[in-house]
Amino acid sequence: MTFTKSVDQITILQGDRTKLKDLLRNRLNACGWSDQVRLLCREAIKEQDNAVNCDALIQQVTPKARALIPDTVKKELLQKIKTILIQQEGIDI
Repeated sequence: MTFTKSVDQITILQGDRTKLKDLLRNRLNACGWSDQVRLLCREAIKEQDNAVNCDALIQQVTPKARALIPDTVKKELLQKIKTILIQQEGIDI
């Protein structure tokens, strides 16, 4: 394996991408992040008098939503990715 392959390519090949996405989704739901983002969307729509389009809503909410992701969730996901890479190819990160 070369180091030019992305994590995405490796995980797709090994079937771990779905597991990582499921883990992330579960952790974000468990910590209430999804509810917080839903509220951010509702507030943004109210501020725009219901005239906001989808792309504008995404641009407005995404930075705030990313900032709300708990560090523990980020660290856990990063550790899982590192573990998968080490197990698959013996890569030392």
